[in-house]
Amino acid sequence: MGTGKTTFVHALCDELGVKDAVGSPTFSIINQYQMADGKILYHLDLYRINDEEEAIQAGIEDVLYSGDYCMVEWPEKIPVLLPDGALRVHLETIDELKRRIRITIPE
Repeated sequence: MGTGKTTFVHALCDELGVKDAVGSPTFSIINQYQMADGKILYHLDLYRINDEEEAIQAGIEDVLYSGDYCMVEWPEKIPVLLPDGALRVHLETIDELKRRIRITIPE
């Protein structure tokens, strides 16, 4: 909590030309944004999801396999549902103003 996940997604949306208001989907679970090129970016916040079955009922699996860009906060709640080869961005708090970003691609 508080590492800057939503801030990171907001910055990414700015770079991709999203004109919509970008905010945390903590209560809606899924936000959808249209990028400048017309493609869709989904922002998912799974903090309130209890398990993979609840995620499936919420339509998260459909979003993950839609072919659109998906940014997922709290992906560790649904490890079995994540597509193979999904890029992982890890944010680590260094101090109040600094974060370390590590990007991995699972094999």
